[in-house]
Amino acid sequence: MSKGKLYLLPNTLGGAPAASIPASHLETIKHVRTFIVEEVRTARRFLRSIGYDINFDEVQFFLLNEHTKPHQRDQLILPMVKGEDVVLMSEAGLPCIADPGNVVVKAAHEFQVQVVPLTGPSSIFLTLMASGLNGQSFAFSGYLPRERPERVKRIKQLENMVYQYEQTQLFMDAPYRNNQLLEDILIHCKPSTLLCIGTMVTCDGERINTKTIEEWRTKSPDLHKKPVMFALGK
Repeated sequence: MSKGKLYLLPNTLGGAPAASIPASHLETIKHVRTFIVEEVRTARRFLRSIGYDINFDEVQFFLLNEHTKPHQRDQLILPMVKGEDVVLMSEAGLPCIADPGNVVVKAAHEFQVQVVPLTGPSSIFLTLMASGLNGQSFAFSGYLPRERPERVKRIKQLENMVYQYEQTQLFMDAPYRNNQLLEDILIHCKPSTLLCIGTMVTCDGERINTKTIEEWRTKSPDLHKKPVMFALGK
């Protein structure tokens, strides 16, 4: 029996229009009846927005989130082993990039299931592209620590890596902590260090600006409750 494929389907960022997802993706996945998602309601809404018109009574959704147990993750691979194509979706952006889906992809490789990544928006890569910072060597550190002393320590470590390795450092935080994170960056980084702030990427009000820390200190933006990607460079 031939095995199925695992398609990695991107989602929009920040509620951007579905047009930001290539229309050809629908042709690729319209035959699929099994989906691995973080939240069923939002997954259904997104699928309808891109034109997926199969009756959801005929569709099976498996959940993959922070509550998924290790033994449940193993079960997610079984349909593919039995020959069924499956779609893994993200809640925003690219699956497995700042997203928990990599555990399914890892299992797919272990069972020799073909993994098919589909292109889509990523605030990480779009911010890097528009930043003017080094795109030859870069790293994404995800969310920084919540507690301020640890967060400040991490910011200093990332800035040191910028200068030691000439490596762009990208990171983010929960939208309601953006202003606190920006304040710590502006206080503790060198005046000459470059900071790119990518706000509302792909959405209305998108702004991607790179300035020195000294320049940002003269007028810092209000980032409260906005999706933001930060990047440090030189």
